[in-house]
Amino acid sequence: MKDLVGRLAALDPDAGAALHVIVYFDRLVEGRAGLESLVRGAAVLSGCPARLVDDTRGVRIRVDADGVRHGDGGPADPGWMSAALVPDGLPALWLERAGPPNGVDAMVLERASAAARDVLDRTRGRAPVGSPAADPASLEVLLDASAPEHARRRAAVRLGLRDAALARAVAPAGGVTVVEAMPSSGTRTPYTGGRRAGIGPAVPVPDLPASATAARTALRFTAEGGEQDPGPRTVYADELGGLALLADSVGPGTEPIPDVRALDRAVASAPWAASTLHAIAFAPSLRAAAAELTLHHSTLQDRLAQTEHWLGWPVHDPHGRLRLQLALAVWRLHRNQRL
Repeated sequence: MKDLVGRLAALDPDAGAALHVIVYFDRLVEGRAGLESLVRGAAVLSGCPARLVDDTRGVRIRVDADGVRHGDGGPADPGWMSAALVPDGLPALWLERAGPPNGVDAMVLERASAAARDVLDRTRGRAPVGSPAADPASLEVLLDASAPEHARRRAAVRLGLRDAALARAVAPAGGVTVVEAMPSSGTRTPYTGGRRAGIGPAVPVPDLPASATAARTALRFTAEGGEQDPGPRTVYADELGGLALLADSVGPGTEPIPDVRALDRAVASAPWAASTLHAIAFAPSLRAAAAELTLHHSTLQDRLAQTEHWLGWPVHDPHGRLRLQLALAVWRLHRNQRL
């Protein structure tokens, strides 16, 4: 092949350069090269910085023309040469030079984007269904348990889930529920768009409506994660267990139980109360809670006595901690009714 590239370059330099690009990326693909190697190849072959940006899967790679990786470089210029990873998708691979691309640049974009798509699909699964490039109508049909089975099958095919053995729903706060095909390993960090999210169980594609329902339930148990709203930003429905039953008992017209009202009073009494109560409830010991809060043990003891006074029940024994854990869960369900 090297000899063929040389002979072709002697006859037609542009054609020879294009064939060199093809051979270069074919070798990277055969060697199962990673994303950085692909972007580096695009930069070196084109003679300008290249970047790969796929925010739905948390990928941002930028490599200079000399092959050195740098930061993401800020926003891309719409005038740069670019290629999408999927037909009609958003630009994801960029050459930092104004277009239109010549023959070699066009070949670099084509081969590098195709190789990057294969690597991403292999290592991170397909881009989440429900991302900006997805078909919202098909997604709605797929997650509608009342839709005819044949219509849901067609929707799954349109969304690229034909060959998925398992998939799960992800419900981000303030966003559209998305669907992720699960890799064969069964593990994958969920795409949340940087927002709080409930993660449904991995199920066969026909059972995705149930996964979506579970994901939305799990979302109601999430928190902002700050001092005033401590707790996990991501909650897996699989890990809720019997707590999921609480979600059915708390609705828009449900009156808070006395323990929840007591929590409201405690949280309103001091800026440290919410984080302190959460640490006391879920840390394995008071010393661990003090370490989590970066407090001296005696300071936590003082806070514990104050919060018990506000709540009206002791929380330093197993029964009291369980009561506090349940109160915090119901308190969060009341706060998250509009998620």
